[in-house]
Amino acid sequence: MISTNATELFDPKDEALRFLPEGPYPLSAERFGADRFSWVAIQHGPSATKGSLNIYDFKSGTNKSYELPGRPGFAFPTDQGNFVVGCERTVGIFSPVDGSFHPFIEGVDAAVEGTIINDGAVWEGNLIFGTKDLEFKTKKAGLYLWRASDKRLIQLRNDQICSNGKVILGREDGSVDLLDIDSPTRQVVAYRLDIANGRLDAGRVVVDLREDVGVPDGMTLMPDGKSVIISLYNPNPADFGRTIQVRLADGQIEREWRTIGSPQATCPQWVERAGKASLVITTAVEHMSLDRRPGAPKAGSLFVVDTDLAWSPELFGAIAPVFRQ
Repeated sequence: MISTNATELFDPKDEALRFLPEGPYPLSAERFGADRFSWVAIQHGPSATKGSLNIYDFKSGTNKSYELPGRPGFAFPTDQGNFVVGCERTVGIFSPVDGSFHPFIEGVDAAVEGTIINDGAVWEGNLIFGTKDLEFKTKKAGLYLWRASDKRLIQLRNDQICSNGKVILGREDGSVDLLDIDSPTRQVVAYRLDIANGRLDAGRVVVDLREDVGVPDGMTLMPDGKSVIISLYNPNPADFGRTIQVRLADGQIEREWRTIGSPQATCPQWVERAGKASLVITTAVEHMSLDRRPGAPKAGSLFVVDTDLAWSPELFGAIAPVFRQ
């Protein structure tokens, strides 16, 4: 296994932004400016009820933060230059220009209490997203498909605890596989997703991390489609966090990227930097006691791994597509 240290990219300084960074995402130069990516601060503190959308500029090394009307689980750029944001139990279009938020999905997880929207993915105009139990213990969180063809919200599952990393894989026959993490299970499950009929099959485990000390959180795809990249949230004292590359054919760990001084890695994603592909990894302070903080001085920072791989909209657009508004 190859092990590489990621480089610290951005130390938010502001404790609100360090608490729970997640969901980095590439932004098109045409709509947002060159060498920028977005990320979300899910929650601005242990008792906070709001979070933010953030846009980081590689060239200037600066970050701009936009407060949201609640706690976001995901934010994806749209073809109109806005963002589709899952926030609390609502999904809407957020404009960084004027701060407006216009819901188009409401009442998510209406049958239960104590959950909010968490991670998601985009596929051909469709949204697939899940929720999380705020107590992280009860199997009541939903997994949803918002079908673009009829703008209908369909519940695919209602028995998850913390619905996290998601990857969509298209197949040659036109079918779609959803790779999904329900974090407490410590497994990645591949489901055949029937978008037309709004249902999943029984699924099969493709990655089993039950022996790992870290909890699988965010996930993205390697450009060749043969491996996934998973950030591991280690709740224990450790010198570094781990984000791993796992081969889908046999579940073997091929590589790890270490976030030195920050054990709670939360989410990886490919972004564009000066025409090349870079892997951004977010980390968090969440649940870290004060006595642990000196041993994790970089907790809450964003990290980066630069590569020589040329950025290709065709290739990476399939990994991180723009939502069609």
